[in-house]
Amino acid sequence: MQSWQLPEYIADILPSGARQLESAKEKLLALFRSHGYELVHPPLMEYSDSLLIHIDSGLSLKTIRFVDQISGRQLGIRADITPQVARIDAHLLSANQGINRLCYAGSVLHARPEGFLNSREPLQAGAELYGFAGIAADIEIIGLMLDSLALADFGDVLLSLGHIGVFRALAASAELSPQQAETLLAMMQDKNVAAVRGQVEAWALDGMWRKAFSLLPTLYGGREILAQAREKLPDLSLIGKALDELEAVCQAFPQQAVHIDLAELRVDNYHTGLLYAAYGSDGHDAVARGGRYDGLGGYFGRSRPATGFSFDLRKFLGRLPQGGRRTAIAVALADTADAAEEIARLRAEGETVVVDYGMEANSTRDGSRRLLKQDGKWVVLGD
Repeated sequence: MQSWQLPEYIADILPSGARQLESAKEKLLALFRSHGYELVHPPLMEYSDSLLIHIDSGLSLKTIRFVDQISGRQLGIRADITPQVARIDAHLLSANQGINRLCYAGSVLHARPEGFLNSREPLQAGAELYGFAGIAADIEIIGLMLDSLALADFGDVLLSLGHIGVFRALAASAELSPQQAETLLAMMQDKNVAAVRGQVEAWALDGMWRKAFSLLPTLYGGREILAQAREKLPDLSLIGKALDELEAVCQAFPQQAVHIDLAELRVDNYHTGLLYAAYGSDGHDAVARGGRYDGLGGYFGRSRPATGFSFDLRKFLGRLPQGGRRTAIAVALADTADAAEEIARLRAEGETVVVDYGMEANSTRDGSRRLLKQDGKWVVLGD
């Protein structure tokens, strides 16, 4: 193996892409700030006990762990920033009993990629709202997610909605054991309708529950699915509440293309209610995902209602509006001392000024503008 080779699903980002990423990050953080979301920077690594929160086996498989040479305790490199932000809200910001709006943008590391086209080092950006249990908080967050994607060219964005509460209400009413619920949830996630039907029959569940679980994977489509679900699913208060929340989101975005799937349960184990994702017009993978995760902060000493979303900023590469970046101004090495004051002034105004050492690669990359002295004054010539 050559010394310059990188691990699989790990890649360098070259200057053009790096500029795009920084531009996307700057615009996103400005958008978050305009909605009242304050930036936090959690550390890249923590004690694994804090990162893994004891409930998410999927997160555990993603997390790379090693022994701390100072304390001897096990450390982990974060695979998801959301639990870290929940820790910050629960512990470091516990003096605020009201709403906390927090945002972030930073690298995470996955032991395995989430798909063949994804990096093992996503640049995760997102926003979280803590302290309000009402559906209005979810609507605010979903609106911010859609506004974030509008900064780039993802085409006609499709908003996908689900609700883990429907499945969990059925599982509780059917008196499934935690292991049975986990088994059935995995089948739902795989969209294996035949396996779901076979499993509930093998467990000899009551006919009403067999019918409901078998029906759940077929309840997907447009806004009309909500009426069908109210008609066909058991009349349980928690199911009614979940459908009411989905209805409220649909009404909040009347012009938005919406897809509802009551068996779309591809969630982290800490999610507790409404689920949402956004898809671009040219892809099958979600560009952004989020959901409600009430109580996650309880693992850090303060249980609070919470909702939020995140996405990989790398998905913005090649989708941001181009143009507006001027070429650099080249100044000959021999002129740098004499032109030092003018160079400083130009840089203070936001211009890029580079020293031309007379090498072809340098002058080709930095464009055709040059700083030259004419009639005793320094002027910029060229396009």
